[in-house]
Amino acid sequence: MRGALLALLLAGCASVPVATPTADAPVVAASAETDPVDSVADAADDPAIWRNAANPAASLVIGTDKKLGIHVYDLKGHRLSFTPAARLNNVDLREMAGGRVIVAASDRADKANAHVALFTLDTAERRLVPMGRYPVGAGEAYGMCLWTRARDKALFGFVVLKDGRIDQLRIDLSAATPRVQTLRSMKLGSQAEGCVVDDRTGTLYVAEEDVGLWRFAADPAAPTTATAIAKVDGHTLVADAEGLALAPKGARGGYLVVSSQGDNAYTLYRLPGVTYAGRFRIGGGAIDGTSDTDGIELALGDFGPDYPRGLLVAQDGDNAPDTQNFKYVSWAKVVGALGL
Repeated sequence: MRGALLALLLAGCASVPVATPTADAPVVAASAETDPVDSVADAADDPAIWRNAANPAASLVIGTDKKLGIHVYDLKGHRLSFTPAARLNNVDLREMAGGRVIVAASDRADKANAHVALFTLDTAERRLVPMGRYPVGAGEAYGMCLWTRARDKALFGFVVLKDGRIDQLRIDLSAATPRVQTLRSMKLGSQAEGCVVDDRTGTLYVAEEDVGLWRFAADPAAPTTATAIAKVDGHTLVADAEGLALAPKGARGGYLVVSSQGDNAYTLYRLPGVTYAGRFRIGGGAIDGTSDTDGIELALGDFGPDYPRGLLVAQDGDNAPDTQNFKYVSWAKVVGALGL
């Protein structure tokens, strides 16, 4: 079944569709932007967000510089700390029992052998504390996302290899030294990167860049079958399909947000059925807009007066005359612009 679905999608994408100008993409202004990364050219890649429930305005944003390391920023975009680490690409985090915040990043330092880098976020000192690099398997690590299983709070990671393989990891934090074990692998037909897991439903979403979006059951005991959910069509979703983020609502609803990199836009799909819900662009304000976006992240809730309903962070691929950085957008503005 998966092969048939893949064949259908590939048949429709034998040549990547050309972006078609659309009228249904309102422009939403960014409220802030981070300090530029230190590396030149293609360097900033993927963000993660930690919400400080006790003091939302003191929340933190983490962003990778895939040539030098990983940054921690405040909500004004000021760089608070930097941790050197060669070739980190995608990043995700989860807050565990007792308030411990675990950060995981795909590590591409060895292109032949994938690794995941683990950190603890010291929320008081506002810096990352390295826990080590852990091998995953053969291949180049690319995408990275985490999942906390609802029934037992077990922590899992998904590393998306550049060739479309997806390795699921169990991350055991019960001892002083973490134990990372590869449990199973799944496969898409071509280059993939962006991924996100819905903790509520145990659903893994993955973006195959020139083909479209897929979902898998995240539980390691489940079948590895991929289900096609949205196609790169050159109109609502334009290759490359890159970063993924979630705006959950209720037990199963909300939105899946995708970076439509090919036309500098962001596409929303309504959950749980993954039906098209609209698209928008970032720009039009005192801060420059975004283009060629790789990673995105979204966290709902109160982040202070500038972000009363949630914070969207998007990598900006062209921040000229400065190097690349990340833009902050109020989720309330996106909801208003799209009439959601």
